[in-house]
Amino acid sequence: MKPFRNEPVLELRRAPIRAQLADALAAHDARPPLRVPVWVGAGTREGDAFASTDPGNPERLVAQAAAATPEEVDAALEAARRGHREWGRRTAGDRADVLLRAAQWLRERRLEVAALEVRECAKPWPEADADVCEAIDFLEYYARGAVEVEAGPELLQVPGERNTMQWRPRGVVAVVSPWNFPVAIPCGMTAAALATGNAVVLKPAEQAPGCAYVLVRALREAGVPPDALSLLPGEGDVGAALVRDPRVHTIAFTGSNKVGLEIIRSAAETPAGQKHLKRVVAEMGGKNSVIVDADADLDEVVPALVRSAFVYAGQKCSAAARVLVHEALHDALLDRLAGAVEVLEVGQAERLDIDVPPVIEQEAQERVARYAAEAERTGRIAARARSVPEDGGWFATPAVAADLPTDSPVLQEEIFGPLLAVERVRDVEDACDRVDASPFALTGGLFARNPETVDYVVDRTPVGNLYVNRAVTGAMVARQPFGGNRLSGTGTKAGGPAYLLQFVEPRVVSENTVRHGLVV
Repeated sequence: MKPFRNEPVLELRRAPIRAQLADALAAHDARPPLRVPVWVGAGTREGDAFASTDPGNPERLVAQAAAATPEEVDAALEAARRGHREWGRRTAGDRADVLLRAAQWLRERRLEVAALEVRECAKPWPEADADVCEAIDFLEYYARGAVEVEAGPELLQVPGERNTMQWRPRGVVAVVSPWNFPVAIPCGMTAAALATGNAVVLKPAEQAPGCAYVLVRALREAGVPPDALSLLPGEGDVGAALVRDPRVHTIAFTGSNKVGLEIIRSAAETPAGQKHLKRVVAEMGGKNSVIVDADADLDEVVPALVRSAFVYAGQKCSAAARVLVHEALHDALLDRLAGAVEVLEVGQAERLDIDVPPVIEQEAQERVARYAAEAERTGRIAARARSVPEDGGWFATPAVAADLPTDSPVLQEEIFGPLLAVERVRDVEDACDRVDASPFALTGGLFARNPETVDYVVDRTPVGNLYVNRAVTGAMVARQPFGGNRLSGTGTKAGGPAYLLQFVEPRVVSENTVRHGLVV
């Protein structure tokens, strides 16, 4: 197997590539809406219980989905109990071959899948293409990692004794995935579980059933057995049923802090008949802060902040939400940042000339507006984008808030939208104190030229991913393994060397090799 390398993103500056994007979107729009079934074992059931629509044009239907019933949840878990035994007995090399074929499936349909993301989740083309690339990366990376896990670690050996340690699949994994990375994140959680021999029941976000269906198709057509992977579209009750069920061994979740904490609480219960402790792998929310020291270069800071806070309308769990800027630089930074935000172009996701797409749904649009109003009431809005469509989609106005009280919800709560708060701090120590006071610790940033300052912040920060003198979004598999601390997550980092160990359990055999007598 060749060494892992990240899938390269498209060069969108090239006219022939842009023409291919337009053709892919036209082909997508010419097809009827996707029919997303409940897919358990070899059987499927279509329905129209709920739909996904284009956030930029809510009248455009993207996918019509069935909703899993309690009986179908039960059937999927029974199938998974059967499936993980057969799938788990295969060698890691065999399972890796299946994942590599799924990666190739996505590679060959890359633009088609990205076009679906543009429509279903309003991901701009650069973001949609990068999401498909990340899904391919997860499949490739975890396929290789599973082979290494199967080999097991080296244990100390002494004369007369043989010691071995193996990692075995835990069993049934419930994957509950989000909409903001609609192919990459469910792919990463599902691929890790499958690579290590588990069976998976996938419950995707109700806003993105079409993307999850494409992912399951890729894996099924690549050779994942029907009983080893089921798709259960539906509302939150489907995910809650999976979390509570004693047949589930591991829960892999990415989403809000509120839902994640409820999953952790539910998973801690051990009802009669359950012979194992459930393991929860959870990547939750954040309130990501970027510290800007007095010696920072504003020519670097401002573009990086704009990218970190407003690309994909701030709907990345890693997006910048707070800027903690040294008082000596505060006014100059705020002035330049305001100028950059005011000229941001808000528009439809398929347009390559826009900066900020719509948010995912009306509730998100209203939430951003409420926080902006709170910022204006208790502080001030230092800048707003001037070019925002007034109708035709769920567009939220990108804005910068300033002069807020320290207890403002705009500074403390996750907004998940294009609203960036700027705070004046006395120095870097003051900034670190504020970061340390937060219950979240997902992503952070620092702009500083002094190496001693960098070392100080690295030592002080609790965040899972710290980015120095660069944007705080865009983590790459195997380059920046991603995951948070504190209330931002539990478990090791996705796309990193230890991630697969969360889906297996260790077994050690110690054998006395000094035999007495000979058995023929």
